Amino acid sequence: WPAAAALGRMPGKGWAIDGHLPARRQPRRLDLFPATAVVVPEQTRLLVRIRQDAFDGHALGRFRLEFMAGEPLTGPVPGGLPTGVQAALAVDREARSPQQRADIENHFRAHVDNPIRRAETARDAARKAINALRDSLPSAMVMKEGQPRDAFVLVRGEYDKRGDKVGPGLPAFLPALPEGTKPDRLALARWIVSRDNPLTARVWVNRQWERFFGTGLVRTSENLGNQAEYPSHPELLDWLAAEFMEGTSLPAVNGVAAGPWDMKAFLKMLVTSAAYRQSAAVTPEKLARDPANRLLARSPRIRLPGEIVRDVALEAAGLLVPTIGGPSVRPWMPDGVWDETSVYGDLRGYKPDTGPGRYRRSMYTVWKRTAGPPTMLLFDAPNRETCTVRRSRTNTPLQALALLNETTFIEAAQGLAQRMVVEGGAAAATRIAHGFRLSIGRPPAAEELAALVAGYEGDLAAFTADGSA
Repeated sequence: WPAAAALGRMPGKGWAIDGHLPARRQPRRLDLFPATAVVVPEQTRLLVRIRQDAFDGHALGRFRLEFMAGEPLTGPVPGGLPTGVQAALAVDREARSPQQRADIENHFRAHVDNPIRRAETARDAARKAINALRDSLPSAMVMKEGQPRDAFVLVRGEYDKRGDKVGPGLPAFLPALPEGTKPDRLALARWIVSRDNPLTARVWVNRQWERFFGTGLVRTSENLGNQAEYPSHPELLDWLAAEFMEGTSLPAVNGVAAGPWDMKAFLKMLVTSAAYRQSAAVTPEKLARDPANRLLARSPRIRLPGEIVRDVALEAAGLLVPTIGGPSVRPWMPDGVWDETSVYGDLRGYKPDTGPGRYRRSMYTVWKRTAGPPTMLLFDAPNRETCTVRRSRTNTPLQALALLNETTFIEAAQGLAQRMVVEGGAAAATRIAHGFRLSIGRPPAAEELAALVAGYEGDLAAFTADGSA
């Protein structure tokens, strides 16, 4: 009556236990392994039929069924078990040594599917993924803060005339660090963004207001101290600063809820506000009552900064490369632009990039301090000799000449014209309307479109008649 005979429906054959004699009444175990893998979905009920037709004393009196998943053992029990595990199993449970119990447990966890093994497998996979992520991140040296040097007040600013010894700290007119805090860089960083700091959030939201409305709620955005101009809307400034720090009323961005110090959400709130989206048209009455628009009776009409003027032109032309990060790039510059000012370095004989770097965003442009890119300087970009918080805003003929003749804007005009022809349809009016929307961000009004179409037709007729054009 071999165990293999337990399978199938062979009359007169099967697996039986010889339990009619008391001496042979021992625990029996039968391990069955499928010939091929069996996929069992979750929440599946397995039906097992056991038919017992043996003689008296040969049937199973009490039995238990167990199912295990995973790889089968290397052979039938006990032959497939390691020698140490076999020896441990041969010893009564109560008599096993700690090492024997450990051998059995380790073999079970390593070769038999069980919740512990599944958890360990998931843990090992997570650790492997974390290590792979860490290995993919670039590493950099960090400076270890050493013992600070002694610092002294210099009498009349002369380095060889020391006064009182001083330590790190904050200006007396500002809130102090919490008592017992070590005055190091981490403490300074936490102090800067502390809810009790009255300056950080106000300064930042005021600069963003200036960025979109032309003038900050405090006109002197570089100075919010005693000699600053009083805010035009002090309660609004306080509310904006509080919302920026707390994020309770800021809108979600791309489906992600806003949080404290969320810059993108704050900027979205500004540009979707009624004050920003109102008409820029002005009446004589409004102009007389509020010539500088400090009361926000109309939307601002301000020129974009020089860097963004270039970026907007490239974006409308479909040329702007939106790649983020990386080293500085070299867009087009006039020949010999830095030959006279670059005694050292690699800017003499400047050569522009010919690949994607030529049309990267302006913020990635290589910059020589005291001699910035000429076109950006024309549009009031600072030369970076000193920190400039608030830029001046001018309108000059040179700016118009640069937009008409500078190579970057000529290439942008060609790219925009190509988009108008390819994407704008077959009619001149639809092409012009498409180009208008790409450049301005809205469809043209009827009178605007009529004027542009008339100008196009007039220029086309003139060029057609001029054979040398």
